[in-house]
Amino acid sequence: MNKQYKVRIDRVIQYIEANLANNISLAEVASVSHFSAYHFHRIFTGIVGETVNDYIVRRRLECAVNLLIFKTELSVTQVALDCGYSSSANFSKAVRLHFGFSPSEIRNPDKIKDSKIGKISSKYGKDFNPSDLYPTRITNEVMSKANLEDTNMNVEVRELDRQRVCTLASERGYEPDAIYQAWDKLINWAVCNGIKQDEQKRFAFAFDNPTVTPVDKCRYMASVVIGEGVQVKRPFLLSEIPKGKYAVLYYKGSPEEAIKAQLGVYSDWLPDSGFEPDDFPMLERYLNDARIDGYIEMEIHVKLKGI
Repeated sequence: MNKQYKVRIDRVIQYIEANLANNISLAEVASVSHFSAYHFHRIFTGIVGETVNDYIVRRRLECAVNLLIFKTELSVTQVALDCGYSSSANFSKAVRLHFGFSPSEIRNPDKIKDSKIGKISSKYGKDFNPSDLYPTRITNEVMSKANLEDTNMNVEVRELDRQRVCTLASERGYEPDAIYQAWDKLINWAVCNGIKQDEQKRFAFAFDNPTVTPVDKCRYMASVVIGEGVQVKRPFLLSEIPKGKYAVLYYKGSPEEAIKAQLGVYSDWLPDSGFEPDDFPMLERYLNDARIDGYIEMEIHVKLKGI
């Protein structure tokens, strides 16, 4: 892929993500790309794998459903307005069309009487069941296994300093092969830049909730902490982990159970913590190589702010 094409489409995606709550015109995003409006849409679809409109609709709905799940104090109408919908009726229609369930059914899966196949299944091939999103169900299952030998959980609040990082995005979201491919390239880059493999401090930026977003569409960036003097060139990108307070959950167990432990931070710990999540993606700091050990050992970091 032409590097300049990728840079310009990445710029468009960043613009869309920053303006999801607003009305976004197709002409507007085409101008951000600096491609001809006649060809921009084909270029975007070819690189991203879905049309501009489909991307905007999907991301807006995914953000809305995450609010329904984790911000239960907000009414459905408030969630609709916060996510750029003109009314709760339009919002409910869009949610049912995409997910196959209404907003109230997603919030109360025990009350589901009927459903239909949503676009998330027919278009993206993702099975969707509101019960899988319900944090209490998920975390109760995790906690019931907490006495297993290979599982150990502990949450604490830490003050972290700013950290400069080199990042590389997974080309196919949370698909394991794509994740490992990104890590292999990044680890090799770090070694070539004088950072020994056993001294590398590795974080993953996990932007999306895979219980809501199709796995291959989830945004995932591998990253390695670097010194101030290290230069970063494409396809790698320079970023940073900001200074601040973080909730840190230690997890050791199977990769399949990790998502349940992550949701536990939001459902079991945060409500009584005196904090809420800051506007920064969840981080995973890896402490081992799951391909070698057969299990994952990591620290899950959620940046905090006061309520």
